[in-house]
Amino acid sequence: MHDLTYGPPGQTRPAGEDWSVDCPGFRRFERTVVIGHGESDWVSAAEAVLRWGIKRRSGFRVTPCDGADERVSAGARYRITAGWGPFAVQEPVRVVAVVDTDSRCGFAYGTQPGHPVSGEEAFIVHRNVDGTVFFTLRSLTRPASSGFWRQVFPLLLVAQRFFRRRYLRALG
Repeated sequence: MHDLTYGPPGQTRPAGEDWSVDCPGFRRFERTVVIGHGESDWVSAAEAVLRWGIKRRSGFRVTPCDGADERVSAGARYRITAGWGPFAVQEPVRVVAVVDTDSRCGFAYGTQPGHPVSGEEAFIVHRNVDGTVFFTLRSLTRPASSGFWRQVFPLLLVAQRFFRRRYLRALG
């Protein structure tokens, strides 16, 4: 009932510094930006990322499902909603990986049936030894397996580029 629309989960590897995974059939995206420096920026960014701050600051509503907490945890399910006027798109997702260390913090979520696309997205904040704080966005995307969303996949890619720009600015 709560299966993912792809497999295996965890392919965006939020705990890994390097991401060299090869996923045939998926559009692969990775970008890293500097978002701050020092302990205060690190603490703020780490807390925001683990509480869906990037999605929320980019215009989405995030609703925990089945007793999930506001703070992400592996296996927890959420409904992400994007709305424009009377039109709203529901995106059912499940958190598939979480990392929370002194220098790396973030998570990946996977798409469930009903999501407009199929794949995985990861939001990761990390810092280096000089205290520079970075945000890395990783995603793997392919069309939904069937239905309306598969037909409009090219339009979804345009929307995805728009939201990626928002994500990359959300913590800065």
